[in-house]
Amino acid sequence: MGWIIAIIVGGVAGWLASMVMNRDASMGIIWNVIVGCIGSVIGNLIANQFGVGGSVQEFSLTGLLVAILGAIVLLAIVNLIQRGRVR
Repeated sequence: MGWIIAIIVGGVAGWLASMVMNRDASMGIIWNVIVGCIGSVIGNLIANQFGVGGSVQEFSLTGLLVAILGAIVLLAIVNLIQRGRVR
């Protein structure tokens, strides 16, 4: 049951992060879930450095915010890579 919650929260986090980064139109639901789940891992790595813990498998507001933060960081990195490749 924990992985189902992780996928749902990851999808919501990826969707919200894509809206913040203005990439919502170019991403589908599958990419939102992928970005949200990978962003959750990145967010947990960042949050653990500051002593904040949040797990996506146990739904909490802190876990969702950490996942959104990580997804935004991931999308910012992807934007920088794509911007450099276009030139």
